[in-house]
Amino acid sequence: MTPAEEEAFPTLTAQQIARIAPFARERDLADDESLWEAGDRNRPLFVIVRGEVEILSGADHVVTVHKAGAFTGDVDLLSGRPVVVRARARGAVRVLELPSARLRSLVQTDAELSEVFLRAFMLRRVALMAQGGGNVVLIGSRHSAGTLALQEFLTRNSQPYGYIDVERDEAVQDTLDRFGVGVEDIPVLICRGTRVLHKPTIEDVADCLGLNDLNETVVRDLVVVGAGPAGLSTAVYAASEGLDVLVIEAGSPGGQAGSSSRIENYLGFPTGISGQLLASNALVQAEKFGAELAVARTVSRLECERPYRVVLGAGASVQARAVVIATGVRYRKPDLPNLARFEGVGVYYGATQVEARFCRGEDVIVVGGGNSAGQAAVFLSEAGRHVTMMVRRTGLAESMSRYLIRRIQETPNITLLTETRIVALEGDSRLERVTWHDRHGVATTADIGHVFLMTGANPNTAWLMDCVALDEKGFVRTGSDLDAAALAAARWPFARLPLLFETSRPGVFAIGDVRASSVKRVAAAVGEGSVCVQLVHKVLAESAA
Repeated sequence: MTPAEEEAFPTLTAQQIARIAPFARERDLADDESLWEAGDRNRPLFVIVRGEVEILSGADHVVTVHKAGAFTGDVDLLSGRPVVVRARARGAVRVLELPSARLRSLVQTDAELSEVFLRAFMLRRVALMAQGGGNVVLIGSRHSAGTLALQEFLTRNSQPYGYIDVERDEAVQDTLDRFGVGVEDIPVLICRGTRVLHKPTIEDVADCLGLNDLNETVVRDLVVVGAGPAGLSTAVYAASEGLDVLVIEAGSPGGQAGSSSRIENYLGFPTGISGQLLASNALVQAEKFGAELAVARTVSRLECERPYRVVLGAGASVQARAVVIATGVRYRKPDLPNLARFEGVGVYYGATQVEARFCRGEDVIVVGGGNSAGQAAVFLSEAGRHVTMMVRRTGLAESMSRYLIRRIQETPNITLLTETRIVALEGDSRLERVTWHDRHGVATTADIGHVFLMTGANPNTAWLMDCVALDEKGFVRTGSDLDAAALAAARWPFARLPLLFETSRPGVFAIGDVRASSVKRVAAAVGEGSVCVQLVHKVLAESAA
């Protein structure tokens, strides 16, 4: 085994197995007996005492074979989501069966086993993603905006999938014929090998894969709306301190930061870390402590009577004693003719490996002067393509970290155009040409088919208009930003003033980029999440008194 494989598939010591045994039961399995099937939930962890266990993906593809001392499982053991592979006994097998609830307790109390299990679980899921394993097949096209949306959703939710490109795979028609669909139905997602979804939304996919389940009958201690760095930080600290936490996310974990190719100024990661990896690690950490996540769930409004009710689409809702708003911001869309037509087929709002595959070897434009735009430009330049950066300002110093400015200046295949704006997008089935004006109004047209838009920030607060006080730009006002008039309009019920991140409604907090006067940095969002949990405890104690 390579060192990476040894970390993903370690052999437990006799002492480690002895610490697991009191919480597990012994089972004997016959040859070819199933331990679990793809799609099962809350399966146990199995430690192999004798014999071998095969892990299978897709059409009987062998992912790995566990031998004596090895253990089964990956991140779904902590999340409770449907498993993406299946397992069979090879020969006569004896195992220790550890229920998922016991596993969660063990990883919270045994530091050594926690490190072994969590590292292995995460590395195994990364390997499955790289192999295109699992029980999902996506049939798509680079000329289909829906294809990119589904690839982003599956990747950012760590869902392994196989991909078939209708333009490049000659055998794709056989697959389409077998499921009775035509090319006009692209993208097509084959879920769990049986269910076929034609041009599905991310909500359809989440429902099929069991990613959006939630219990509407319980009143949660805390509902966190948004799974960016601020929301995930809140979930980690709140769940680790014993609160019943549900995180609701409209898309995928990570928020705007999750679409960043590399964050190099985040504490503790001197070589940088991708936004997606940071988010996936944080999610596993939150689930380790018992927090739950429902994705592809859009919040439509907040009912402002306690206990608070968070109303979702399709008539669903959840109740909570406290709410944390961490819905972040979205990039501002420029007023350009044909913009919507080219979104996902030449115009992108994130720069990850998913988008980079669509423009391999081709020149690109990055619009924006913030850190996200700078990170995107550097990342995209690494494949040797030429990157043109465009900003409306006279330079980058006001909006970008110095280390990124220097990186851009020192990269020969990045060209910075200041006081420049795009005025036209052209093409047939996808973007083919871009026209821009410089500060003198001189027009330039170039055959460029890929534009990354990372400009401005609009808060995701439309669902809060009738509940909490917002500033003139739509950001949530909290703490000392709330004046007497705002509190009077909201009928603030206490003699005390709102706490640091508390909104005009007691027990409703706002953190991260969605909050007025916030510092737009990942580290700041994470810090606000950790501090906010202490304030949540105060409010919960206040309401219980």
